[in-house]
Amino acid sequence: MMRGGLSWMFLIIGTTIGAGYASGQELWQFFGHESGLAILLFAIFFSTSCIVIMLVSHEKRSTQYYPVLQMIVGKRMTRIYDIMIFIYLFTTTVVMIAGSGATAQAFNFSYWTGIIVMVGALIVLFLNDINGLIAINRYILPLLLGGLLYVLLKFTHDQELMLFSHWHEQSNWTAAFPFTALNILPLIAVLGAIGSKIKSKKEIMIAGIGSGLILGTISFIYNSSLIQISEELLLYEIPLFAILKHYSFHMLLLMSVLLWFAIFTTAASGIMGLVTRMANRVRLPLWLLVTGLLLAMLPLTMLGFSTLIGYIYPIYGLLNLYVLTRLLLFPLWYKTAKK
Repeated sequence: MMRGGLSWMFLIIGTTIGAGYASGQELWQFFGHESGLAILLFAIFFSTSCIVIMLVSHEKRSTQYYPVLQMIVGKRMTRIYDIMIFIYLFTTTVVMIAGSGATAQAFNFSYWTGIIVMVGALIVLFLNDINGLIAINRYILPLLLGGLLYVLLKFTHDQELMLFSHWHEQSNWTAAFPFTALNILPLIAVLGAIGSKIKSKKEIMIAGIGSGLILGTISFIYNSSLIQISEELLLYEIPLFAILKHYSFHMLLLMSVLLWFAIFTTAASGIMGLVTRMANRVRLPLWLLVTGLLLAMLPLTMLGFSTLIGYIYPIYGLLNLYVLTRLLLFPLWYKTAKK
């Protein structure tokens, strides 16, 4: 039970902590100053949403997201959000691949070197179906979370930051809604594909509550750190590197490797959501489907990492508010649907 719950928790976190989140771009786009309450609300909304999605997925014993989506948004809206999920997963996976290119540039490699490495690794991962993704999340994410927390807490200590000194300033609390909504659609896609593998409701509670607590804590510390260097952030494609410049090259190298893996696991989660949805219609080996999708994504990576996040993420954050509302009020919708 505990092992299963932790596996799903790491799958949730791996889906969420990608190029946008781990790099700091996504947090800075939505939060920033006066956002402590917004981050607390995000943690609560996020845990609730994950639990509801997994409960529906478990009940349906689903292997792809469509029946889960239908239960959450209703039959009328399912087709619209089915298309939206596909486009969302496609475009955000493009963002992850672009993030790999941006990470490579930080070490004076070419943008395309980072992209080619990412594409090759994704194809290899799916040679072993979706089990490879679950395994890599279990081993890589604890290292990433530990490394990120270490850097942020050390930075907080070195800069003598008072994490709760501005708790009375919370005018940006509404940011919790679009930020949580932004991360909902990929979770429906990924968690909708594992319903048949979930063994108990206790696993669901461990995964949902644990992921909300971890992401809420890291988000608060990360956002507080970025506030202290807000004037420098315009100079960096990846805000995390503005923090890492205060540390040794070895720390920069380690965190860059972990950042790349965060990007990789989110890209893999996006690909998993896409190919499990396509598998019923396109009878091809999984790795071949993955290859075709990745080749279609390559031209869009030319738009650049920060540009993609700046335009795509706020739009989806707003469009997904309906889904978030349905999830948070699910007991009411579910009772009506049962009648």
